[in-house]
Amino acid sequence: MKTKNSIWQWFVHIVLLILSAFCLLPFILLFITSFTDEQSILRHGYSFFPRAFSMAAYQYLWHDIDRILHAYGITIAITVIGTATGLIITALLAYPLSRKDMPFSRFWSFVVFFTMLLNSGLVPQYLVYTQLFDMKNTLLALIVPGLLMNAFYVMMMRTFFASSIPFPVIESANIDGAGEFRTFVQIVLPLSMPILATVGLFQTIHYWNDWFNGMIYITDSKLFSLQNLLNRILLDFDFLTSSNFSGNSGDIFADVPKETVRMAMAVIGIVPILIAYPFFQRYFVKGLTIGAIKG
Repeated sequence: MKTKNSIWQWFVHIVLLILSAFCLLPFILLFITSFTDEQSILRHGYSFFPRAFSMAAYQYLWHDIDRILHAYGITIAITVIGTATGLIITALLAYPLSRKDMPFSRFWSFVVFFTMLLNSGLVPQYLVYTQLFDMKNTLLALIVPGLLMNAFYVMMMRTFFASSIPFPVIESANIDGAGEFRTFVQIVLPLSMPILATVGLFQTIHYWNDWFNGMIYITDSKLFSLQNLLNRILLDFDFLTSSNFSGNSGDIFADVPKETVRMAMAVIGIVPILIAYPFFQRYFVKGLTIGAIKG
């Protein structure tokens, strides 16, 4: 019996290892391609074993290093501030909704859920944030619209609180004289690290990868986030290297590495997230499974 279990475990591990390798291969190919010579790609296609090594793509982007570093700073700032603020607001809303002794908790839960079904549309949203709240060309425009609050995260965190935080523990804290806020901060939050890390990772990825808010609300180049800056560089790059761009400038940019620059831009954008993910993985898996199964 033990032999069969051991063989089965080895089989499962090998299958998972193969699947993990398939998940990593695109990132490895992306990284290798960014260091490949442009002509080699045009002649032989993409390869894990490039025929010619080249730093031309990163040399091209090095000319914009000041703007890229500034955009990195903007992105890090909005990611940290937005994720921390979003976690606090989400937890403060999800916790009372998880309490069965809260009056009309089901009604307010439905109100939160109802926001997932309807979308006001881009034009009303733009008018509200720019005309009413005057957020255009501010960091708040990169933090608040569509990112700071997510009803799905509220419901997921509510489910975790209701299924994983024993109510007798909360009652014991109240009997010992702890108020609701103290119970929430000193008892509930320390027991909720898995779901906090899960939601925090989701929000971090959303803030880091967001370029839409920058495109809609930001026209000041000093406030460009990393993704927004890379997107604008890519658009300018495509225009300058297109066949429709006439004149001597078109000949100058004809030799610019088109494919490898795109890959290098992708590497610059995703490397920080790939580095940060392993630190959240343990909490992420646990929080995702506990919060999603029980309802």
